[in-house]
Amino acid sequence: MPIATLAPEEIASRLAVFEQHCRKRGLRVTNQRREIFKTVASSRSHPSAEDVFEQVRHKLSNVSLDTVYRTLSSLEKMELLIRVGTPAKERFDGDLRPHAHFICSHCGEVYDIFYNLDHMMLPLKEAFLCGDVRQINLQYKGICKRCRK
Repeated sequence: MPIATLAPEEIASRLAVFEQHCRKRGLRVTNQRREIFKTVASSRSHPSAEDVFEQVRHKLSNVSLDTVYRTLSSLEKMELLIRVGTPAKERFDGDLRPHAHFICSHCGEVYDIFYNLDHMMLPLKEAFLCGDVRQINLQYKGICKRCRK
């Protein structure tokens, strides 16, 4: 599946943040780690690990699916990616701007839903009273328009 990409300046900005995070944690910015991150961070389509593997192996033929899985997991722990979707079809999102996701229970497609932080719901405000919120992962599940037809 082809991965829809962002503007080059947005990709460059996300890569700069990625490289900063790696340096802070004492991690080398390897070609594999960079390409895996870049593939997800460049995408609008919330690629699965298998989608990332297919894209990356065209550039780095020696990358393994296991390496992709491990790298995606470590990037998630570093809070550089968000894991979305269902356990049967996990996807990854490199867009860290505040937004929610609509996940189709039928086809597994993931859609971004952007909102204004000024219009946060009361439970979200309550979460901030509990501590420092570093990431919000709000997911709506249902049947998308395409599957509903």
